This record gives sequence, structure tokens and C-alpha cells, in this order.
Amino acid sequence: MKPQHWFIRYKLYHLPFWFVYHYLLWVVMIGSPVNAMNNIFASYYSVKYCFYVLLEAVAVYFNLYFLIPRVLEKGKYVQYVCYFMLTTLCCALLIIPGYYFSAWLSPQTFEEMYQHDPSNWMFFFQVNTFPSSMAAMTLGMSLKLAKNWVQSRQREQALEKEKLETELKFLKSQFNPHFLFNSINSIFVLINKDPRMASEALAKFSDILRYQLYECNEQQIPLGQELDYVSNYIELQKLRHDKDQSDLKIKMDTGNTSGYWIAPFILMPFIENAFKHVSRRPDGSNWIRMELNMSADRLLFNVSNSVGPATHSSIGIIQHGGLGLKNVRRRLELLYPQKHLLDIIEDKNTFRVHLTLSLPGHASPIQQTLTA
Repeated sequence: MKPQHWFIRYKLYHLPFWFVYHYLLWVVMIGSPVNAMNNIFASYYSVKYCFYVLLEAVAVYFNLYFLIPRVLEKGKYVQYVCYFMLTTLCCALLIIPGYYFSAWLSPQTFEEMYQHDPSNWMFFFQVNTFPSSMAAMTLGMSLKLAKNWVQSRQREQALEKEKLETELKFLKSQFNPHFLFNSINSIFVLINKDPRMASEALAKFSDILRYQLYECNEQQIPLGQELDYVSNYIELQKLRHDKDQSDLKIKMDTGNTSGYWIAPFILMPFIENAFKHVSRRPDGSNWIRMELNMSADRLLFNVSNSVGPATHSSIGIIQHGGLGLKNVRRRLELLYPQKHLLDIIEDKNTFRVHLTLSLPGHASPIQQTLTA
């Protein structure tokens, strides 16, 4: 760490603060900044001024660094109030000799300087020293509490940001092995079924791995980049699924995606779920429908697939407890709070997903939630 300047390290900047504070009070009392400056620096009133500055500063710091941590923060509230008032009272009483000392140094008499009899010290206590000491003590405590509150908020925000970042990384690390395992299984099926198709699938899989390893490490990535990844995955699944057994219809309107950003792997679990759990009826009534388009800054994404008796019983598990959809639900809550709408509809023969997502449209990635 860079060493602090001695002026900062020893908190000497507090001295100018108290001088300015008491100067402003003096300005308010006599109504003239110039006369206040002359009284402080060109008259014997400066002695009384120094008594105010030094003694009130001592009282304030005694409160801040002794009474608050050792009494107030330990829950001794009655004792703290008593000590607080006693400290204020002592400070106010100790300032009073400053009036007499300044008059003693001055060629003027006490009455000439302050227009009061020297024996009437209680007047100065009631009107000047005690209210001033109470104001200084209250101001110092207020500034300290405000500083502590700001620091506490900053710590809470830093901890929340760290927690979100850690959780997002964990969710992403969960998804990648899950997706890779399914993709490897798809290629394994193709090796015996059609070596040529397996070779094409392996090329697509290579592009997918490159994306996962090198191109999606940011919190937000270009929407077009994510859609290229989705297209590669769909092509990989097309090679695996028999066209005669599954009717696949995909409509991707990618003409209006320039300049928009999205969190990586947000769309993939829905697509993967559709391919994984599409029905396998022998009569051929198996289908998958996908549609994606942009409307203003909203991404509209619909995925649906047929389900059969064999897979229907597991859909509820996939929806509420399965790794893929449970993962993406949580990521949407973290990354797009109040900026997404997810509907998952299940009936006897169909499983549908409708996602509406408000996307940032900036020239560079943004950390939408983590810097909010």
C-alpha cells in the first residue's frame, strides 16, 4: 500500500476543520466575516478563540474515541448519556477562563471587552460556552456516525457484490460440465450410427468448446456471439436427431441484434431441455419449436416441445429441481432483476417456455446487477 502523507496519517486535517467551524460560528454571531477575521487574528479575542477550538476539540475526540467505543457500543446507554453531559459541562466550564485570560493580556478591562461584570461568569456559561460545547459535541458525533454508516454501507455493498460474483461463477461452473456431458453423449451416439455425421458433430463441438473456453468469460457478451453459439448447438443436435422422428422448426430473427449484450448461457438450458426431453413416439408426432426475435430492447424467446408418457412424469422434476432450468432461473434473478419474465407451462402433451428479457444496448459490456 502507498504510505499516507503525515498530514493525513496523524489526522492533522482536523485542525483546519475546527478553526473554520469556530470562525463560521463567530461570523454568524457578529454578522461580519471581515470583523470576525480581525477579531481572531488581530486582537486579544484570539486567546478566547483558541480556548474554544482546543478544548472543544479535546472534548469531541474524548467522546468519539473513548466514550463511544468503550461505553455506548457496549450498550451502557444511561452511563454514556451521563458521561456525555459531564464531558460537555467540563468543556464549557474550562473555556470560561479564556475570557479572563484574554482580558488580562489586553490593555482593555474585562467590562470593556465583554460588556459584562467579571463576576457574572454564569452568563458566559449559559449563553456562550455550554451551547457552543453542546453543538460541537453533537456535530462531532453526527459526523462520526454518518462516516460509520457510509463505511458500513460500502462494506455491505462490497460483500454483496463479492457474494453475487461468487454465486454466478458457481452457477456457470455447474452449467458448463452439465452441457459438455450431454454434448459428448450426443457425439458418442453418432460414432456408431454415422461416422461422417460424427465428424461434422465433432467440428461443431470444437467451436462450442472454443466459445466456452475463450469467448464467454465476461459477465456480458454481444448477443450475436451468443446466438452463433446457440446455432452451433442446434446444428449439433440436428445431426443427432432423426428428421423422420422429430419435426424441428426454428425461427431466429437475428437481424436486429447488433449493439445488444446478454449474459452467456442464459438461453441454452431451455434449448437443451427441449432436445433432451422431446417425446419419442413411434408414430412420429414428435416436434420442437423455437422462435427468437428482438422488439425494441426486448428479447422474446419461445421454446416448446412435445412430451410423451415416458418423459412427462419427469418434467416437473426438470422444471423445479433439474440442474439446467433451476440454474438459469437463479441466474436470471441475479443478473436481470425486474428485467425478465419467465413462464414455464406444462400440460399433458407439451412443454413450453416463454422468456422476455430486457437487454442493455450499449457499446461495451455492463455489469448490470453487480454495479447497481
